[in-house]
Amino acid sequence: MCVLIAFFSLSAQKPKKDTKNFYPTAKPMVRWWWFATNIKEEDVRHQLLWAKAQNFGGVELCWLYPLYRYQDMYAKSYNRFYPIDTSAQKWLSNDWVNIVTFTKKYADSIGLTCDFTFGSAWVIAGLDIDKKYNTKIYGDSNFIQELNYSWAWPKNMTVIDHLDKKAFEIYSEPIVQAMRDALKVNKRYTSLFVDSWEIKLNGKNKIWTPGFEHSFEKKFGYDLIPFMDAGLDSFADVRYDYMCLMDEYVTKGFYIPFVEKCKSLGVNSRVQCLGSPTDVMSTYALVDIPESEAMLNNPNYSRIVSSAAALANKKLISAESFTCMYGFPATYLRKEQTADLKLIADALFSQGINQLIYHGMPFNPKGSDSIDFFATTYFGPNGNLSNELPQFNAYVEKVSSIMQKGKTFTDIAVYIPYEDGVMQGAYPAEQQRVWVWGEYEMRYLKMPKEVEGYHPLWINRGFLEKASCIKKKLVLGDAIFSALYIDVNFMDYSALKKVLALAQKGLPVVLKRNPSQPGKIKARDYNVILSQLIGLKNVNSDFSTIVKHPPLLSGDSTPAYWCRQESDGTMFLFIAQWGAKNLSYPLYAGQSMMDKLQTNLFSIRINGKLKPLDILFNPYQSVVLKILPNGKIENLEINFIPKTPLVLPKEKQRMNF
Repeated sequence: MCVLIAFFSLSAQKPKKDTKNFYPTAKPMVRWWWFATNIKEEDVRHQLLWAKAQNFGGVELCWLYPLYRYQDMYAKSYNRFYPIDTSAQKWLSNDWVNIVTFTKKYADSIGLTCDFTFGSAWVIAGLDIDKKYNTKIYGDSNFIQELNYSWAWPKNMTVIDHLDKKAFEIYSEPIVQAMRDALKVNKRYTSLFVDSWEIKLNGKNKIWTPGFEHSFEKKFGYDLIPFMDAGLDSFADVRYDYMCLMDEYVTKGFYIPFVEKCKSLGVNSRVQCLGSPTDVMSTYALVDIPESEAMLNNPNYSRIVSSAAALANKKLISAESFTCMYGFPATYLRKEQTADLKLIADALFSQGINQLIYHGMPFNPKGSDSIDFFATTYFGPNGNLSNELPQFNAYVEKVSSIMQKGKTFTDIAVYIPYEDGVMQGAYPAEQQRVWVWGEYEMRYLKMPKEVEGYHPLWINRGFLEKASCIKKKLVLGDAIFSALYIDVNFMDYSALKKVLALAQKGLPVVLKRNPSQPGKIKARDYNVILSQLIGLKNVNSDFSTIVKHPPLLSGDSTPAYWCRQESDGTMFLFIAQWGAKNLSYPLYAGQSMMDKLQTNLFSIRINGKLKPLDILFNPYQSVVLKILPNGKIENLEINFIPKTPLVLPKEKQRMNF
């Protein structure tokens, strides 16, 4: 039996309402790559002023390798050669501290926010970390994961043991000391950022830490070691138990300490939990600003992040946006099309994202525009996007500000198939790529089609444990659901017990099939509980039998959409352009092409009644409807008309990761 221990260790029983404005505006931000070279104040001023002129609201500073580190790749990709440059301020030195602090102060002086990646590059690795605090895998005492693309190159950093809180403390102390002065500047609007999980320890690699086997035997009552020796992936039930304990270790060893460190510094935590060996909805709930990512991940993944935010009463849901949207590496770099960016932005808005952080802007000295980053969309003075960037950013700000109003509208809660993912193990070979291994990551997850119009949100076992049934509604914080929808092969014992308790109090439950218990040691009463649940009148496999009210949005075809609701009942309904639904990585150049007006007849549920509405979609345009409590509907102006994109032959359009 897997019981969540760490999930709400930073939260009250009822999630606190998040009313804080983490940034002064809803303008998009941009990740700003500093390559290891001598960073000068005049160049910092020049590029920050350029970003402000483009309608960016701020930057996220990320420290990277010297360009000569990848000179062969750069020469091949861009027909350029970067000579050896060792002029960079030494990592965390006084000179480094001075330029970082200057940058923060100058950004603040011109009205830009400045966030910081918590370390160099995008995996948590440090210099001179004692071996006992490095990453570990079972059965290989010599394993080390090195970070060879950091600011400190040619010295390699080593990735820390994310299961050990002491390792995080040792890693974080020199960074915190070096950044202390910079973090004092307008800390209210400052976030420290941790990127997605990119540790080479997924699946068969067997992530490990000393004492894990003893904790495992104490928790589950059997010896893990024989299964590790035989190959964990051959034993799905044992893997499930292993992942349950891994969830606890990583949450307590890394994510909670990071959030606590940010709180102690008076700044905000912004985190991508994507790919981590945790039940990510619970992990996302811990941080101030949960962050998604697209397009290396399909926009549909973002509904996991925004669902966690809604259930934990988090106001802001950010997304690293436009990463490698045409493929990897450097596909159509500096040839991107604004219409394609808008398609992705609209897809993200329709999954609940309300703050975009572009990926990204390479540091270029004043008078130069020759430096690129290979895994990105190019945001710089002479890129293909530059002429339309201020107008596009104004569009993103307008929609983001609307999407930040009130709270996420809730109706149907759908139990997320996390247990299924853990039990299934590896993705099929065609769905795997660098950093993408297992079904538990839920990267390709979609909502069941029959619930689409009901504005469904995901809910996991951790959130379910904290939920109540009040007047036959599922209630968690500000989120109120009319029904719980379950369509999974496996459900944790504690979750099944909770579902029964809620259903016995009158909660309507759609149970599409009978789940089994994951884990090696089975509870004797699991099937008894399941039989009791099935026997209740308010539990049925037929959706229409349980859910009597009409959907929020219905029609011949349901577009991608999202709804926010204010305390007086006013709703803001974002309906994305048609091409934004179910986008998958990578896009092809010109995929956003739309040359005709399109009118669709929908029905919208207002005050329990259906109201027919014709909605006109102009080419490339999405729609925002403001629905007042009295039933009046206003069509808000959000138009941005991008240039007509070039459509290329499909065989030239993609370069797969």
